Amino acid sequence: MFKGMGDLFKQASQMKEKMAEMQEALAKQQVEASTGGGMVKVTANGNNEILHVHIDEELINMNDRAILEDLVAGAVNEVHRKVKDLAQEEMTKLTGGIKIPGIFP
Repeated sequence: MFKGMGDLFKQASQMKEKMAEMQEALAKQQVEASTGGGMVKVTANGNNEILHVHIDEELINMNDRAILEDLVAGAVNEVHRKVKDLAQEEMTKLTGGIKIPGIFP
């Protein structure tokens, strides 16, 4: 019985190490999303940190605040969705497809 517990703790420790490695790898990856036919582009890393926002000069010259705000919000929401998908993909590789409650729902 105790041998089984030791194996379980060893597996949990290995999983924790692999998760830390995965998070480190995710931080180095970048995801981009755009709206308005590419007029607004947002780049984020795998930690869901926004790294860059590009707004096309033509959109700025339009002087339409509402359109600009909508396009920026849409691009940010899309990049967040892509980061979540990336994280889920990496987690699936790590766990072999087993869903772990509370991790990347």
